[in-house]
Amino acid sequence: MNKLKEMKPLYKGIILIISSAFFFALMNMFVSLSGDLPSFQKSFFRNLIAFIFAGGVLIKNKISLKLPKDAVTPLLLRSIFGTVGILCNFYALGVLDLADASILNKMSPFFAVLFSTFILKEKIKPAQLLIVTGALVGAVCVIKPSFSNALTAPALIALLGGMCAGLAYTIVRVLGQKGVKGAVIVCVFSGFSCLVTAPVLIFSYTPMTFKQLLFLLLAGLAATGGQFTITAAYCHAPAKDVSVYDYSQIIFAAGLGFIVFGQIPDLLSWVGYTLIVCMAVLMFVYNKRRDNSVG
Repeated sequence: MNKLKEMKPLYKGIILIISSAFFFALMNMFVSLSGDLPSFQKSFFRNLIAFIFAGGVLIKNKISLKLPKDAVTPLLLRSIFGTVGILCNFYALGVLDLADASILNKMSPFFAVLFSTFILKEKIKPAQLLIVTGALVGAVCVIKPSFSNALTAPALIALLGGMCAGLAYTIVRVLGQKGVKGAVIVCVFSGFSCLVTAPVLIFSYTPMTFKQLLFLLLAGLAATGGQFTITAAYCHAPAKDVSVYDYSQIIFAAGLGFIVFGQIPDLLSWVGYTLIVCMAVLMFVYNKRRDNSVG
């Protein structure tokens, strides 16, 4: 932990966003294992655990919820866009082909880069944009979306979910620059999401087996790890420098799919994995050379 504190913010961001990718891949695996349950029910448990954990961190470390006046609106917007992103994604997963819904949701790193250029005025170089686009192409190779219903409302909702997630991550960086603690961001966002989904859950609750409940609780724990690490990642480094590493979630998902479900990737998937790894290495080398030239 001390070594992580001593590292450059960029390298911290890279490690943290790769960690978040693993946690979110783990979350998706547990959500899949939980079986056929309403999206709102899955979303509620996903955020409830994060809310409890983040609240515990705030109490243990005596972190105040008092915010700078100029941070209240961004925190509310982060909560709104983050919640909309989750609900859109879960809805899309229930009505679209898994591959189509997944690739539309993975537009979030791409949108995070675009929004950062407009909101934070972070100038993105053509090389960085090409690298992020290359990683997205790699994701397409792995997921192989059919887009047979590309213009339908569910597809547009899925794309909206990716866009909202990208905007939420951009706002996280705004909050980090204002000095808002990661635990505060996670706690408020998770609590807001629980409040939004609770009324629907009450009227459409589906009874669960002990195994389903256990998997949802594990999904919540994994989501908590993902929320804390991705929040810290975007607080430490610009989206243009670290968003490409978010695509490592696809590689982690493939590994978990092979271990847990016995899923064997095909040739095109291996091409996609290679492309994602190559883009991550290229971004690392590009940033390192840039830092050396500035230094």
